[in-house]
Amino acid sequence: MPTPAIHVSDEVSSAVREGRPVLALESTIFTHGLPRPRNLDVALEAEAGLREQGVVPATIGVYQGVPTVGLSTEQITDLAGTDGIAKVSLRDLPVASALGLHGGTTVAATAFLAHRAGVRVFSTGGLGGVHRGAAESFDESADLTVLARTPILVISAGVKSILDVAATLERFETLNIPVLGYRTTAYPGFYVSDSGFEVNFAVDSPEQTADVISARDELGLEQAILLANPVAADKQLPPEELDAILQRAWTEADAQGVHGNAITPFLLDFIQRDTGGRSLDVNVEVYRGNVALGGQVAAALVAR
Repeated sequence: MPTPAIHVSDEVSSAVREGRPVLALESTIFTHGLPRPRNLDVALEAEAGLREQGVVPATIGVYQGVPTVGLSTEQITDLAGTDGIAKVSLRDLPVASALGLHGGTTVAATAFLAHRAGVRVFSTGGLGGVHRGAAESFDESADLTVLARTPILVISAGVKSILDVAATLERFETLNIPVLGYRTTAYPGFYVSDSGFEVNFAVDSPEQTADVISARDELGLEQAILLANPVAADKQLPPEELDAILQRAWTEADAQGVHGNAITPFLLDFIQRDTGGRSLDVNVEVYRGNVALGGQVAAALVAR
């Protein structure tokens, strides 16, 4: 249950209490992931699309130090138009709260807050994971450990191709986090529909996905379930082109001495510039597909 430190909007709390479908959405896509004014357009479009499906959107972020599940349109607009907003993972929530900061919540923080509010399904773009060279740097997203102890369904298009996909899938296995493909066993790589790696199981419908969620809950397991929803093949970046871009991006990062927390934004910016902005179009396409599927799963879950 939420605490006084977490604000849950009346709309979201009523929907959860009454057993109506609710879908959690993160805020980093419009605070950090997309340029203005496209960021706000995408955020509001996602909410409007869910309402048309009969699903309550629960966009999550930190507003003036208050972790909020169900940001208002005015709050989303303010966060989308404000410079210098903090990127808030789970470890950062108490700091942002105490200092009264605005914050865009990552997958880890969003999943935590959604679960505390009773929201069972969460759609995002791409997950964090194990970074290349993590054997030496220990660079691994906090998403992994948080999802290992947060019973929610997370719909994504896999992990971003800049990560070590094989190592990330191994970590999911070690942490007992089940990974399902949506109508495929090919694990997607965010910008591409097939990363070259396989998962063991696939589900074919929102209803079958809801069955898996219910089975997890009946067993009393605490980990998230990951549903990998690939971008359509005709919307992806050409895989050979992406491979070549990534090679150039890593070479440039090494030449400039970019490392640590700076590497991910550097690589994503490089991909965006090298594709002339086409990577942003894929990002938006991925997000739209995951939000639409999330709404369908949320509806199937409460219809059981």
